[in-house]
Amino acid sequence: MSGSLWLRVPGGDTLPAIPRPRHTDPGDDRPAGDPMDELAERLGPFIAAAVHPDEIAAILESDGMTDEHIRLTYGRHDSFGLAEELYDRVPRAFPEPEHVPDPWKVSLTACLLRGVIFALPGLAYVLGAPLLEGPQDRLGLPAGTLTLLAGALIGWVWDQTLSHRAYTWLGLGDRAAAGRTLLVGAPVGAVLGIAAALTVPGGPPFSYAFAAGQALYVGAATVLLVLGRERVLLAALAPMAAGSLLALFTDPPVRVRVGLLLVSLLAACTLAVRELPLAEGVRAGVRRIRGWAGHRPGEGPVRWRMLRGAEEEHGPRGPRIGDSVPYGMFGLGTGLLVLYAALGEVLAGGPAEAVAAPSAVALTLSMGPAEWLLHRFRSGSLAGLRAARSPRQFWLRMLGTLGRCLAVYLAVLLLLGLVGTLLWPGAPGLTGVRVATLLLLGAVMWTGLLLQSFGAVRPAAVVCASAAVAQSVALLLGLGQPRLVQLVVAGAAAAALGTLVCLLLGRATAHR
Repeated sequence: MSGSLWLRVPGGDTLPAIPRPRHTDPGDDRPAGDPMDELAERLGPFIAAAVHPDEIAAILESDGMTDEHIRLTYGRHDSFGLAEELYDRVPRAFPEPEHVPDPWKVSLTACLLRGVIFALPGLAYVLGAPLLEGPQDRLGLPAGTLTLLAGALIGWVWDQTLSHRAYTWLGLGDRAAAGRTLLVGAPVGAVLGIAAALTVPGGPPFSYAFAAGQALYVGAATVLLVLGRERVLLAALAPMAAGSLLALFTDPPVRVRVGLLLVSLLAACTLAVRELPLAEGVRAGVRRIRGWAGHRPGEGPVRWRMLRGAEEEHGPRGPRIGDSVPYGMFGLGTGLLVLYAALGEVLAGGPAEAVAAPSAVALTLSMGPAEWLLHRFRSGSLAGLRAARSPRQFWLRMLGTLGRCLAVYLAVLLLLGLVGTLLWPGAPGLTGVRVATLLLLGAVMWTGLLLQSFGAVRPAAVVCASAAVAQSVALLLGLGQPRLVQLVVAGAAAAALGTLVCLLLGRATAHR
């Protein structure tokens, strides 16, 4: 749980200066002291800070002590025997590490900006609402709702998977490969989102055009967010956001509404294309097509792949596709849970007035503070590693940090839910069951993201996907009252993820 004994601020000397033996005056007639006492005093700070006798043996050998010198001077067999006696003689006294900068410190403003960007596209529905008017669908939802939800859900799952793959390339230091991944993956995700929307029959004609624009925006936003262009994306959304705010107080003409939506969509797509290696991607595609066209069976060099070693790979190995799939499953599970939180009662046959849109908006807006609190947890766990003196102490410190971060996040989520309910026209009131469900869903989202940030995405995806499946089955079979089903499912998922966090993140090795 402690760092290297020789750890110093970068740029300084990384090896300690071992004190030299004291030289006695030839004229001094006092009796000579015990060599062991003199050695323990000289190397006292290093012996006290050692966590194993082998560290002391290494210091003795680096000081130039041979086994013969140790036998003649100290009467011990070798450096290891001498080190064990010194380790037992000097009590432990671990020095506090020098102050180092917090590697997990991030700007709260940047995280809040990302949360706003996640929620801001929802204003497009306000601007396009008059164009989606029509009779309610077979489930009692407003016209075009299922069309838009199908496209958004499929696009969300795909782009979660794509984002992980691109972020992995960025982590490997290959920005060009990340750009190529986004260049191919973003259009494919847009096509999948449009195809999913077209499979839902019975929507108003404009709903399919709106779903197509929604799919294109999700792909463009994925590119800009992965490449760190949040402010650019915010500027692209500005016309649509301004028009939505104007629509709350006036009734702009249809042309103005459509024009503002198109301006923001085209701006986002144009800015995303500008960030991608388009020319390089086209050239690479042409080369690959020519290679396929000119290749004949039996021609070309023979590559004995089974006889090649790991060090003889043809090129650098990138992230495996299978490693990105759990991130898409996690996105699917959490997306369905948020969807059921907003529309669960209506999907179960309740009135249209039961749509709890403020809960979905609150969960979306809270992703900004959630991201910042994830970094705060990493900072707190790092401080716990430095301060704890035993595994149990570290586990208790980790639990304290976890409790504080989760409590702050749930408080922010509750505040957003209350404000949204007060401001949203016709929104259902936040009863005790609704509040409990909202907070449990928030706990599921935050603990799932926490496990994901530590690389434990598979168990988090399994829990969230299982919760979504359980709620879907209950909805299809008409089991139980919708609010109670949501509460039980969210509570079970939160308990499972909380247990996983305590088990997996309570070990010091998980925080390396």
